[in-house]
Amino acid sequence: MSTAILTGQPVPGSSIEGDLRSLGFDVRVASDAADAETLLAQVPGDQRVAIVDARFVGHPHALRLGLTDPRFPLAAISGAVTAQPAGRQALTRAMARESSAGGGTTVAVDSLADRIVTALDAENAGVHHPELGSLVAAVPTDPQARNEARQAVADVDDEAVRLKSAVKSRDGFFTTHFISPYSRYIARWCARRGLTPNQVTTASLLTALIAAGSAATGTRAGFIAAGVLLIASFVLDCVDGQIARYSLQYSTLGAWLDATFDRAKEYAYYAGLALGAARGGDDVWALALGAMILQTCRHVVDFSFNEANHDATANTSPTAALSDKLDSVGWTVWIRRMIVLPIGERWAMIAILTAATTPRITFYALLIGCAFAATYTTAGRVLRSLTRKAKRTDRAAQALADLADSGPLAEVIARFLPGPSRPTAPLSAAAGALLVTVGAWAWGPSWWVVLMAGGYIMASAEAIERPLKGALDWLIPPFFRAAEYCTVLLLAAKSDVNGALPAAFGLVAAVAYHHYDTVYRIRGNAGASPAWLVRAIGGHEGRTLLVTVLAAALTASQFTVALTALAVAVALLVLVESIRFWVSSGAPAVHDEGEPA
Repeated sequence: MSTAILTGQPVPGSSIEGDLRSLGFDVRVASDAADAETLLAQVPGDQRVAIVDARFVGHPHALRLGLTDPRFPLAAISGAVTAQPAGRQALTRAMARESSAGGGTTVAVDSLADRIVTALDAENAGVHHPELGSLVAAVPTDPQARNEARQAVADVDDEAVRLKSAVKSRDGFFTTHFISPYSRYIARWCARRGLTPNQVTTASLLTALIAAGSAATGTRAGFIAAGVLLIASFVLDCVDGQIARYSLQYSTLGAWLDATFDRAKEYAYYAGLALGAARGGDDVWALALGAMILQTCRHVVDFSFNEANHDATANTSPTAALSDKLDSVGWTVWIRRMIVLPIGERWAMIAILTAATTPRITFYALLIGCAFAATYTTAGRVLRSLTRKAKRTDRAAQALADLADSGPLAEVIARFLPGPSRPTAPLSAAAGALLVTVGAWAWGPSWWVVLMAGGYIMASAEAIERPLKGALDWLIPPFFRAAEYCTVLLLAAKSDVNGALPAAFGLVAAVAYHHYDTVYRIRGNAGASPAWLVRAIGGHEGRTLLVTVLAAALTASQFTVALTALAVAVALLVLVESIRFWVSSGAPAVHDEGEPA
């Protein structure tokens, strides 16, 4: 149980004790600062503790935002400060200093909680100060101020603000106008009945898997049911985050489930569409795999660019200024959000086309839409990178190196390459990617492609030889992803045997999961996947070389079996390690912002 320590002069008729208990706090009253320090020391170190001024006047949701958000070790609003176990030591030090400075006397005028926050801010302890908007949080020092604060509380509907804040402030057009107006009420209904975000996330996954199964029937009724269920799954996908924001039920496991299940749902649905098409005599596995590759590469572009500029200094450009100007005009904001085909628009398009047309048409539309969105976003980011004068940090360079997913072959060769850092690193990565993919397209399964893969390894080593701090070095991970995934697709397609493309789909899905998992770890400031895992699955260049060798050395049917075995092996390794990490107590807290695409 959490503990709240009330300090300062009690106010008759105040609701603060009841409000704190409704939020799950055990309330204790301190007679003075020294007593508060004693009570603080009595609270077990593994529990949340809050210091609250007894004169506090404000909305219950303001207290909820300030004192119960599990994502922040230290947080504060006017008149209240809280610490989780990770921030307990800093709070104890600040309390000791303020108690000593106050001489152990009752704090009658100034607020002990606010003085503690000032001390914590002075030592850069990382106190989170939530945005309260129209919510009230104040410590009135006289009756007139108290009456004014109480009137301000009465003038604002606490529940309406809470419900509105459950919806993400920045979302796509379809989600904002066709889902959120009613999904927030579903979220409140679920929260009031004790349903957790993780339970709704799991329900969303199961609904999407049922949708994929419906699509796999290959019947018109199945396709219609699949479209309806996919939209229902997306509604639940919105609801889980809204529950988390409504009731502040954030968790490390929940953030991981929400992120990974989004990808699992979409790619499982692609597989369901491909199976359904096959039942009707139309083989669209190459299109399904191409859609997954394109979507994954789009995400890698997003992740790499953001990490490269996460903490860059002098990070300005005319292109960014123009983008900000366009975002100041209402209609351009929605147009720009829609043309990048975020998850809401994309799933709505897939659902409608599934119900009304065929899997082939659905994949054609998806590929065209995603290709246009990828071209638009990548071109804009390239222009930003070329026109800004940013100095990138070692952290950004390390994040890009982790996203590159280079294995032992590239790393060993890179150690022996001479010379200083060169600005041609992205060109080397692009040239190597082009070499192996064009080779796979031109020759198919052959030893010539193995030779091309060798050239790809050399180019990859040259690309990562030095820290990735160049203006366009964020393009290197996407080039590597495209090279590996497209090589697998082309060799499976060229083998011209039943089962090769589904096996390739499974392999790319397993590897893509590993790459997404790396991104989520970096976002949580937990580093990348462990080095032993990257070496065990070969790195991007090792897997590419292995696939080309298998394609050249084996018959088409044997190659299919080998791809299947490789997919299973990679999936087992990355899933076991990922699950172990994310359910462990050492996994980082990830803020619930959701995926834009």
